[in-house]
Amino acid sequence: MRVISGSAKGHKLKGPPDNQTRPMLDRVKESLFSILTGYDVIHGRVLDLFAGTGALGIECLSRGAAWCDFVEQRAVMCRIIRENLQHTKLAERGRVHQGTVEAFIAQFRGEPYDIIVMDPPYASPTIEATIQAIADSALVKDGSILVVGHWPRLRLQERYGRFEQLTSRRLGDSSFSIYEYREA
Repeated sequence: MRVISGSAKGHKLKGPPDNQTRPMLDRVKESLFSILTGYDVIHGRVLDLFAGTGALGIECLSRGAAWCDFVEQRAVMCRIIRENLQHTKLAERGRVHQGTVEAFIAQFRGEPYDIIVMDPPYASPTIEATIQAIADSALVKDGSILVVGHWPRLRLQERYGRFEQLTSRRLGDSSFSIYEYREA
């Protein structure tokens, strides 16, 4: 795993210590960020849910996002995110929150995010409920982008609340869908 582009380009990221965390493959990440760059949305505040190694949030920071909050349940992975932020010299622009995504969403009281990325475990039965919870939360504002990494066999809806699907891509045994939050 490495940072693909931006200020931390080429930095290798520390991976998970076990097989409980499945980072997004570099070729999938390259495709995703190529699309996001085309939409010109990588700026402002980013939220990385189910953060794992922090690779997606760190890529956003490297490409010019101002801030990233990382939410990860496992303590060992939170330590790895902090180490990856230090290694890429981006630690001053991010904060790691240890806890569940559900708790973070429910307790959130802050400024909404420009981009939310989530790459949950593929077998998670709560992916769609999490998308809906984000749509109903204070995490988003008009124009917020939501990126969802998912198993190709999981067919996500085109709309979740005020989230409207912009695109969906499949690369081998990985897929991602991109949504935009629209208030009107």
